[in-house]
Amino acid sequence: MKLGIILQSNKPEHIWNTLRFVITVLKAGHKVKTFLMNEGSELESVADTDDFDISRKIGEYKELGGELYACGTCLKLRGKKESAVCPVGGMDGLLKMTEESDKVLVFG
Repeated sequence: MKLGIILQSNKPEHIWNTLRFVITVLKAGHKVKTFLMNEGSELESVADTDDFDISRKIGEYKELGGELYACGTCLKLRGKKESAVCPVGGMDGLLKMTEESDKVLVFG
């Protein structure tokens, strides 16, 4: 199965649970792409806490082959730019992810 995930939140618990889910998806042998939108595009600036090891989960997701894209407009509105962790994926990229996915889930 191919899943498309849209993360719209910058709340650590939302991010952490989304990452836990996409890691589980990959470990089960499925494919997944994650698109960061709205506050979700702030992912890289959300700090780890005692309860939520976000940076470790991002690393695990990427190591398992998970794809992660951030909305370019959302980044620009926040004064941020594309990074190695989150390349820019515009609305065309979101459309492509949606078209290629068997299911799309929205978190946040």
